[in-house]
Amino acid sequence: MDVHSVVKSKKLYLFDMDGTLYLGNRLYSFTIELLDTLKRNGCRYLFMTNNSSKSVNDYIKKLDALGISATREDFITSSQATAYYLQQHYAGKILYVCGTESLKQELREEGFTVSENIEQTQCIVMGFDTELTFQKLHDVSYLLLTKPELPYIATNPDLVCPTEFGSVPDCGSVCQMIYNATGRRPVVIGKPSGLMPELAMQRLNVPKENACVVGDRIYTDIKCGLNAGITGILVMSGETTPEILEESIEKPHIVLKDAGEILSILKTCT
Repeated sequence: MDVHSVVKSKKLYLFDMDGTLYLGNRLYSFTIELLDTLKRNGCRYLFMTNNSSKSVNDYIKKLDALGISATREDFITSSQATAYYLQQHYAGKILYVCGTESLKQELREEGFTVSENIEQTQCIVMGFDTELTFQKLHDVSYLLLTKPELPYIATNPDLVCPTEFGSVPDCGSVCQMIYNATGRRPVVIGKPSGLMPELAMQRLNVPKENACVVGDRIYTDIKCGLNAGITGILVMSGETTPEILEESIEKPHIVLKDAGEILSILKTCT
């Protein structure tokens, strides 16, 4: 595969953020120039994240603090995709949300009722909950065991979230803990589902051959691209190690040291 020609053909870049454009609160040195170059070249990019602990407004503030200007239209998130899925399948249902206040507020803004009254619950939503309490784990376990008919949705399957010092447990790890207690697994909405790329391409009217996913995880980012039928570009600046890449059944179309290599390729194309 000619990496230069593949990269040059892309008009929509769906960027994972943590581990791809920054790590924790440390912006990679190439990120701002890469985004500026894409804009100058007439390309479109969206920030695509599985992290449902932050709302889009939270992310706008975070990126602004890192020196990146962004608007709501620049994001496609697992929270947005979850809201879309819920509207398609469970509109009007009362939600019990094991997630942050930001996630709850986003779902309220999409028209859902979020309640902590477990007797009213009609659907369970699990997110990456940085405000997790044992009471929430108790409530979800109770609901799944006593009301097995309840729909059970998770925003994302990530086992860990990268930080400057390593990793912390993410939504997938909490879902595994709930599975150990209840034997129930959720319907998972975020990456590796192809739903977010499909929504992004639909929103921006970009065909599959001109779109790509750029991320640091094979089991979420790259598999998401494969499931959506678009190019998956793996960057080795985050979670994936050479050993993980070698052992993985799913293979990216392109492997780069980091997203800065995209910038280098774009510079040779201009």
